[in-house]
Amino acid sequence: MPAAEIITIGTEILLGEILDTNARYLARSLREAGIDLYWKTTVGDNAGRIAQAIRQAVERSQIIITTGGLGPTVDDPTREAIALALGVETEFRPELWDQIQSRFRRFGRVPTENNRRQAYVPQGALAVENQVGTAPAFIMEVGQRAIIALPGVPREMEYLMQNAILPYLHKRYKLTAVIRTRTLHTAGVGESQIDDRIDDLERLSNPTVGLAAHSGQVDVRITAKADSERQAQELLQPVEAELRQRLGGWIYGADEETLEQVALRQVQLKGWSLAVIEAGLNGDLVRRLVAAPGPFRGGEVFSERPGPDEMVACIEAFRRTRQAEVGLGVAIYPAGEKQDVFLALITPDGIQTYTRPYGGPPEYASRWAYNHSLDLIRNL
Repeated sequence: MPAAEIITIGTEILLGEILDTNARYLARSLREAGIDLYWKTTVGDNAGRIAQAIRQAVERSQIIITTGGLGPTVDDPTREAIALALGVETEFRPELWDQIQSRFRRFGRVPTENNRRQAYVPQGALAVENQVGTAPAFIMEVGQRAIIALPGVPREMEYLMQNAILPYLHKRYKLTAVIRTRTLHTAGVGESQIDDRIDDLERLSNPTVGLAAHSGQVDVRITAKADSERQAQELLQPVEAELRQRLGGWIYGADEETLEQVALRQVQLKGWSLAVIEAGLNGDLVRRLVAAPGPFRGGEVFSERPGPDEMVACIEAFRRTRQAEVGLGVAIYPAGEKQDVFLALITPDGIQTYTRPYGGPPEYASRWAYNHSLDLIRNL
C-alpha cells in the first residue's frame, strides 16, 4: 500500500497569516481512500527549498501532493521547483493556455501576459485541467511514485482532488483498503487518568488507539485499516466496546457530538430548561449553547466579575426571569500564578457550588471552564 506525503506551499502559512485548511482536507481525503499519510510539510515560496522538500519526499513516500504556488506571479514557484527537484526543464503547453483563456472568457475577463506562466509544466508532466479555476494542476510520475501539484485555492484544490486525483490514485495504485476512525469524547477527567486505564489498548497495531488532550476534555481516537468498510467496522467495534466499559461515564459522546449538545439533551430529558450567566469567559459558553439545539433560555455575559455569593444571587434571579428550572453561573478569578473557576448550579433539587483551580495557560482557561461547567450539566 502506498504511503502519502503532503507539502503545503506558501509563506503566508509559515508566517501564521492564514490557517492551513488544505492539508486537513487532503489528509481526510487520503484517509477515506485508505492511503497512509506519514508526513506533512509546509514550505515558503522559495523554489530551492520547495525542491529540497520534494527530493526528501520522493525518498520516503510514493504519493506526494503539493498545494499552492501555481498562480501567475513571481512568488508562485511550484512548477519550477518540481522541475528543479527532478532535473528537468519546464515546457509550454498550448492546450493549457487555451484552457486558461477559455476560463477567463467564461469569467468575463482577459488574461494578462503573466497568466501564460500557468501554461508551463515540468517536462513529461500529465496535465490536469482545472475546470473551476485558472491554474492547471499536473502529475509527475517518477517510477512508482507520483508527484501531484494542486492549486492552493481551497475550492479548486477540493474539486480537483475529488474529481481527478482520487480517481487517478485508485486506478494507478489499485487501491482497495479503507481507513476508518471513531473518536470518543470524554470530560471531567485528565489524560493521564485515561492512559492509566487503557495503556494496553494504546499498544495495539490495528486498530490503533490514541489520545488527544484539550482543556477540560480528552478525545480517544480509534483508527482501523481494512480491505472493506465492513471489516473496518468489525475491527473498530470491539475496541470501542472495551473503551466504553473501562472509561464509563467519562465518555459523553462520539465523533461529531458536542458537549453542549449532550448537556442540553440531559436538561431536556428532565423536562427542564437552562439559563446561564458567565464572567471572564468572553461569552464563549453562551455562544456554544446558543448554537446547540435544546432548551436554552438565554445567557448573560458580565464584563465585571462579581464575587461567588453575588454570582449565586445573580444566577438565581436570572433563571427566574427566564423561567428556567436550571441556572448555571461560571466565573474565572485570577489567583496569582493560577486561576480559580467558580461554578454555581441551581436546579429544582437545590444549589451546588464548586471552586476549581486552573493552573494551565491563561488563554485556555475559558475553554477549561466551559467544558467543566457543561460536564456538570450533562451529569444532572
